[in-house]
Amino acid sequence: MTATRGRTTAGGHIDVHAHFAPPSTKEERVRAWQAMLGRGIYFPEPYEWSLERTLAHMDASGTAMQMLSNIPGTEPAVRASNDYGARLVADHPSRFGLLAALPTDDPAAAVREAERAREHLDADGFAVTANYNGVHLGDASLAPLWARLDDWGAVVFVHPDARRPPVLDHPAPLYEVAFETARTVFDMVFRRTFTRYPNITFVIAHCGGAFPALTGRLRLLGDEAWVPQGVTADEIDAQVSTLYVDTAGTAATQSLLPAVATVGVGHIVYGSDWGAPCTTEESAEADLRGLTQCGALSAEEADGVLRRAAELFPRAARRMTPAVQRTRPAVSPVGTADPSHGGHVAAGRPES
Repeated sequence: MTATRGRTTAGGHIDVHAHFAPPSTKEERVRAWQAMLGRGIYFPEPYEWSLERTLAHMDASGTAMQMLSNIPGTEPAVRASNDYGARLVADHPSRFGLLAALPTDDPAAAVREAERAREHLDADGFAVTANYNGVHLGDASLAPLWARLDDWGAVVFVHPDARRPPVLDHPAPLYEVAFETARTVFDMVFRRTFTRYPNITFVIAHCGGAFPALTGRLRLLGDEAWVPQGVTADEIDAQVSTLYVDTAGTAATQSLLPAVATVGVGHIVYGSDWGAPCTTEESAEADLRGLTQCGALSAEEADGVLRRAAELFPRAARRMTPAVQRTRPAVSPVGTADPSHGGHVAAGRPES
């Protein structure tokens, strides 16, 4: 596999980390832009997601399919966004998949939306926010949601909330999101969330944020006498080794090497962060190019990163265009795929 100006010869890959937004009015976009300015995020103009620009970028970058996610801040907005995402997939089934958003500040509402998304929207997986309106994913109230998703063998994409106030006058998307991700992952480790629900495949955004680089510290100190509800190094290893991370904005040695050491190269999947206002064609191209040029991965390993999402989303992969399917080598199945919903079952996770 080679990469030139972002295009690969790998036959098309699946991007697990791509955003969309429902249609909006000019006034709504201006209000959203003003809110970002108020949080110290100085975009020069209001942002509007474009289907045409997205498809053009996908074609130019060799992206066969994007797994779309968008997680608004209220339950009604979540439902409306999921409905629009499902229409995008219905209109372009070979190019898009849907990771349905869940409002995790209300566990009962999150379960209802998960069931609706699975039964009526044909979602390929689910998307959650690390800290959604003040509720972190390790919160005990979310047990019914995790139990339901565990029963389904679901894939769950975990993304930080970039709509936070600035920290030290720096916009939250710059680096604070990485620490928010680490806080949530480590809280879930201490609460044994990943142990209790082993059939859920969690994919953590941005190469896991700061959690891979800090896992060594947690292994050293997590079971000390002064740590409430301590967790041993072996327990930490057993939990984090089940996680997947994506490469959005992080295809560099400083991010990839800690991820390789923590989750294993076999649990890294490609993500671009396309559709976020902070991602441009140029930055997405540079990040994709970094997979092969940064030196953290061999050419074979980088190729595996680009192809691996087909293992996580086999039903979505089968929807890709026949030309892409012919050029894409077969991948090992991740267990017995649900013929109607395409998620994992417990057995047969890829080895790290």
